[in-house]
Amino acid sequence: MKPQFLIGGATSGSGKTVFALGLFRALRKRGIKVQPYKCGPDFMDVQLHSISSGSDSVNLDSWFASRTHLQYIYNKYGEKADICAIEGASALFDGYKRMQGSSAEMSQLLSVPVILVVNARSAAYSVAPMLYGYKYFRPQVKIAGVVFTQVSSPTHFSYLKDACNDAGLNSLGYIPYDEELKLPPRHTALTQTVRTELERIIEKVASYIEDNIDIERIMKMCMRIFPCEYTLPYTSDVEETGTGFDNRRKTLSIAVARDTAFNLVYRENIDRLSAIGNITYFSPLYGNDLPEADIVYLPGGFPELFARQLHRRKPFMRQLKEYAEKGGKIIAEGGGMVLLARSLNIREGGSDYEMSGVLPFSCTMKDSHLHTGYRSIEIGDTDIRGHEFRFLSLCNDDSSSRNDIRIFDVKNTRGTDADTHIYRYKNVIAGFTHWYWGEADVMQLWK
Repeated sequence: MKPQFLIGGATSGSGKTVFALGLFRALRKRGIKVQPYKCGPDFMDVQLHSISSGSDSVNLDSWFASRTHLQYIYNKYGEKADICAIEGASALFDGYKRMQGSSAEMSQLLSVPVILVVNARSAAYSVAPMLYGYKYFRPQVKIAGVVFTQVSSPTHFSYLKDACNDAGLNSLGYIPYDEELKLPPRHTALTQTVRTELERIIEKVASYIEDNIDIERIMKMCMRIFPCEYTLPYTSDVEETGTGFDNRRKTLSIAVARDTAFNLVYRENIDRLSAIGNITYFSPLYGNDLPEADIVYLPGGFPELFARQLHRRKPFMRQLKEYAEKGGKIIAEGGGMVLLARSLNIREGGSDYEMSGVLPFSCTMKDSHLHTGYRSIEIGDTDIRGHEFRFLSLCNDDSSSRNDIRIFDVKNTRGTDADTHIYRYKNVIAGFTHWYWGEADVMQLWK
C-alpha cells in the first residue's frame, strides 16, 4: 500500500503543474520519495518534475503504448518510491479522441484517484455545478478531492469550500493568487538562470502548500494497493524481460547527445537503448569529438536558441558527416535533426548558420508557427508512435530529387498524412517527430 494519485485539471491552465511542483517539493523536504509521472507526451513538465522531486519523471501515454506496457512502466518506476504521483495533461477528460488518451483514462487504467485542480480566479460558489458534473459525468473516475488555485483570500476560499460540500466533493485546500508563480514558456531551454528562477518558484509554492493544503489528508485518502493490477489481455514477457530484446546485442556502443540544447528524450527510450548496448553521453554544444559508437542518437531540444554556438563546432560537424557517409547508424528526432541539415536560420534577414550538411535541406525559424500532434509511422515491420512539437520548418529541401534518400509519410491520429516526414539516407533516420520506443525494437529500423 502507498499513496497514489493523478493531478488533473478541470481546464487547461488550471495550475496543476504549479501545484504538482510545489507538492513534490513539500514531500521531498519531509524525506518522502516521490515517483513523478506525466500523462501525455510533454517534455518540459517531466524536467520540472525532476527538478522539484529529485527523481526522474516518466511519461505515460496511451497513444504511444499498450495498456500492459503502461502498467508495467508505472509499476517498475514506482516500486521503490513512497508515493506515486501522475500529473495529467490538458483538462481531465481531454483526449485525442474523446476520452481516449486523456488523464481520466489513465486514472482508470492505473486505478488511482484524481486530485482535481480548479482555477478559481474568476469564480466562487459558481464552481459548484462544474464540480458536480466532474463527479458524476464518469463516476468510475474517482475524484478524491479538489485543490483551488489563484484564490484571492481566505473568504474567497470559504465560498469555494461551500461549493465543494454542495457538489459532494472534498475540499483539500488552496494556493493563493500570486502573479510571481509563472513558469517559463514551453519553448525554453533550462539554462542555469532559468533553473534558479524555477527553484525560487517551486520553494514558494511548496510553502503555500504547507500553509494551506492538508498533505497528510491527501496521502491517507489516496492510499491504494501497489503494484497496480494488469488489465487483460496480458503479455507476461513484458514484465519478465522488460524489453523482449535479444540480450546478445549488449555489446553495442550507443552515443546519446545530452546538454542544454538537446535534452528532450523519453526516459523509457534510454532504458530500451540500455537493453541493447552500453550508453555514453556527449555534448554537441560544449563537447569536443563525436564518440566512437555503433549508434548515435540525436534527441530533440532547442538548437535554435544556440545556433551560433553550434555553428562554431565545425570539427564535430565534420565528424558527424563523415560518420553518416561511412554508413554509421544515426537516429535524429525533433531538434536533433537540425544538426544534420545544411544550415539553421533563426530570424528574417539573419545569418544562415552552417550545420553538418548530412541531409539536403535547411532549417528555419522564419515565419515559424507551432506544429504539434500525435504521429505514427511504419518502417518495415516496425510500427512506431510519437509526438511532434516544433516551431522549426524546412526550406530549400532537395531531398525529393535525390535517389539515395527515402521519404516516409507520417500519419496523425486520424490516419491521414501529417505535415511532416521521416528521411532515410544510408543508415541515417531523421525527422521532427519525437518517437517512443517503449515497445519497439530500435534495431528493426535498419532492416
